[in-house]
Amino acid sequence: MNKCVERLYNGLIKENPTFVLTLGMCPTLAVTTSAINGIGMGLSSTVVLVMSNLMISLLRKVIPDGVRMPAFIVIVASFVTMVQFLMQGYLPELYDSLGIYIPLIVVNCIILGRAEAYASKNPALPSVFDGLGMGLGFTCAITILGAVRELIGSGTILSTGSSALVKIPESVYTPASIFTLAPGAFFVLAICIAIMNRIKAKHGMEPAKVPDYCTKDGSCASCSNTMCGGKAFASSEDKKEA
Repeated sequence: MNKCVERLYNGLIKENPTFVLTLGMCPTLAVTTSAINGIGMGLSSTVVLVMSNLMISLLRKVIPDGVRMPAFIVIVASFVTMVQFLMQGYLPELYDSLGIYIPLIVVNCIILGRAEAYASKNPALPSVFDGLGMGLGFTCAITILGAVRELIGSGTILSTGSSALVKIPESVYTPASIFTLAPGAFFVLAICIAIMNRIKAKHGMEPAKVPDYCTKDGSCASCSNTMCGGKAFASSEDKKEA
């Protein structure tokens, strides 16, 4: 159970996919024009992460190494299709708002990265919690981005149609519409990452230089992960030194 809690903490704080690893930037910057969009995209990705991690972990000894990535993509695509149909049937407004970014979850580097780096090498239960931690970390991050952009750019939070959880009167505040556009996404993301780094530095939390799925000594020589770019980089550096 301690390992499962560790995987949750890892995804939410230590290796948050958005604020620490800066993965999945395409949906992060594109759909966070509102908090509702952030919640919808985040929870959709979380469901796909958990289910694909579970399935890949259960099949890790069956899938041949030569077709590992194509098999992962087929598994992820199957769950994305299910989520897409469910959203189209029960949440049509959110489905229309997210648009093409729902099927693009298939190629989200967060999902494929966790499948390759963790689920394909570990038992089912820790893999489920790894997917849950990463998914919730992604959800929290893009919901925060969406809420900040929506508040500054539109003067509302969690607006649905004519109603909103928070609405600032125009007589009090004039919205800065640039924050609902592409530049606003970069501004808010940069500020959030800076705040995250400041908090981690204040509490003496250094970024993980060697992920916990690599070898303990950080050496690439004995690593069996042929898909990792670090191994190729290490070998090229050895050649330069020679």
